[in-house]
Amino acid sequence: MGIVGRMRVVFLFLMASGFVSNLMADPRTTVAGFQCNSTEAVSSVLLAQNFVPAMANLSTQVNEDGFGTSIVGEAPNAVFGLAQCFKDLSSIDCQLCFSEIRSILPKCYPDTGGRIFFDGCFGRYENFSFFDQGMDSVQLKNCSSSKNSSQPGIFKEALERVIESVSLKAQKNQGFAVASHSVSNLTLHALAQCWESLDKKTCNSCLQASASSIMSCYPGVDGRSLNAGCYMRYSNEVFWNLSRHTGLSAGRKALYIILGLAVGGFLILAGIGLWKKGHLRQSFGKSLKDIYGSGLSSALAHSQLNFRYQELRQATNNFDSSNKLGQGSYGSVYKGILLDGREVAVKRLFLNTRQWIDQFFNEVHLINQVRHKNLVKLLGYSVDGQESLLVYDYYPNKSLDHFIFDENQAQILDWKKRIDIIQGVAEGLSYLHEESEIRIIHRDIKASNILLDDKLKPKITDFGLARSFAEDQTHLSTGIAGTLGYMAPEYVVHGHLTEKADVYSFGVLLLEILTGQRCSNGTGAKPGQFFLAKIWSHYKAETVDEIMDRHFYDEEVKDEILHAVHVGLLCTQATPSYRPTMAKVVELLRSTKNQENVFPTDPPFLDVLSVENLEEGDGIHLLSGASAPGFSGSTGSVLYGR
Repeated sequence: MGIVGRMRVVFLFLMASGFVSNLMADPRTTVAGFQCNSTEAVSSVLLAQNFVPAMANLSTQVNEDGFGTSIVGEAPNAVFGLAQCFKDLSSIDCQLCFSEIRSILPKCYPDTGGRIFFDGCFGRYENFSFFDQGMDSVQLKNCSSSKNSSQPGIFKEALERVIESVSLKAQKNQGFAVASHSVSNLTLHALAQCWESLDKKTCNSCLQASASSIMSCYPGVDGRSLNAGCYMRYSNEVFWNLSRHTGLSAGRKALYIILGLAVGGFLILAGIGLWKKGHLRQSFGKSLKDIYGSGLSSALAHSQLNFRYQELRQATNNFDSSNKLGQGSYGSVYKGILLDGREVAVKRLFLNTRQWIDQFFNEVHLINQVRHKNLVKLLGYSVDGQESLLVYDYYPNKSLDHFIFDENQAQILDWKKRIDIIQGVAEGLSYLHEESEIRIIHRDIKASNILLDDKLKPKITDFGLARSFAEDQTHLSTGIAGTLGYMAPEYVVHGHLTEKADVYSFGVLLLEILTGQRCSNGTGAKPGQFFLAKIWSHYKAETVDEIMDRHFYDEEVKDEILHAVHVGLLCTQATPSYRPTMAKVVELLRSTKNQENVFPTDPPFLDVLSVENLEEGDGIHLLSGASAPGFSGSTGSVLYGR
């Protein structure tokens, strides 16, 4: 065996011992089962209003604990939501898996409920409480494998034993377990997970039913049983995350420790020579540059913006938590001080899925091609370490949300500063849409993605989700990506992406700046209390001054403020073609005189026709005098939903 072959064996041993399993984690977002109810909600408007905060509540709970339940609204349009990540998922993978739930489950609207099983998590909503259900009339099964075992007799025996083993273990281990069982030369693996809302008795009953159901997938080499209160899967391949599962026997733990020590000894003996030859680096701890080699774009390969990974690690004090500035779409941002004394912001991207690697390339490609006073400047990047880093100018005032939503900081932003920030963001977006060499849609305009320099001038940041498209394209049909609450309704439902999606996000942001309120107004919101609905209601009643942020409101500039509200409502209209372009928004904001008498329509709610039928004046239907906004109100990110 050659040196590279031997090092591959070492790498596999290291994976088995858990040393590199974090790098190889998998959120398991393959859809195992998806079903919507056959009955529609009594009121689709109220269902939409209740669904949004229910998902926001779940997002917070799942991000913290891997499980959550939520109840919003009143019967018959209440939303009861539940989400569960399987116990072997890391926190990051759990968030990724749940983001897929939030992307796909809304497809059940306006049905009274729906459920989706991924191979790493589960999500469901109904208009009644189902949290204590182990079984119901919907019993899904997924015998997805088209391949049958070539040893049916041995396979059946191994399957019966591994299913029995995982069921018993899960019953004794708070509803979760993994197990493996071998018969002759055949080994099968299984995982079982009950939802944490079940009591022990109901969990056990669900597991027993799943064990019986899943046997019908025999002799297929992979099968799943999907019940109201639990999930069970078997396969002839290990499919769970080794670093997180709790079902290792003492003997296997000891074996892995021995393997780890043996590998460690081998590395000590051979490491120096291998490192000098570069073989170790090629097989373990690969950098993005190592992995992709010539696959790196010419823009990266020939760029003068490269930083050494070790230099940035030192600049951030090994990414110490005290230097953390915030969390972006795909990674954390840290303050760093370079050897020459320059202060920088270092964005540390997590690379445990290919999608996140693509995001890194996307951000470098796009932001390196744009130059504008209201866009952050990319200083460089690093691709020679085990994680990829982006380096930007450092802005001591951090992001806009630290000001407009903070009682102590809000008073710093008077009307002049606020309108300057609004105009600056508008000009930056207008540049991206119409003036840069390539048309760019940002897709994630929100207060936390607007940085403020030392003079409180705005800088649009976080281009990881941005997309570019050609002049002759009218729209892109893409996966959902962005932050619910800021996302245009035609995009969140159908993935129909145009520049007007950014216009909608900008409108929401503008209204947040003026009111000092988040587009998400917390939990338990009643009909009529949503962000856009409240502003629209005051706008029609000519009482907008009642909801303006008192830290800056002044009667002397009342007309200017009302004009800005008018612009914000124009930007958040339901029909995309009714929204102005960002160039027109810039024009409207610069002067309140001699403007067209264009009046906004009601803000949207989720009643969207198929994307093929989107025409001017069509697409999103509104109830007469509706007060419900669109799919807004959540603060959780949605990633790659289609």
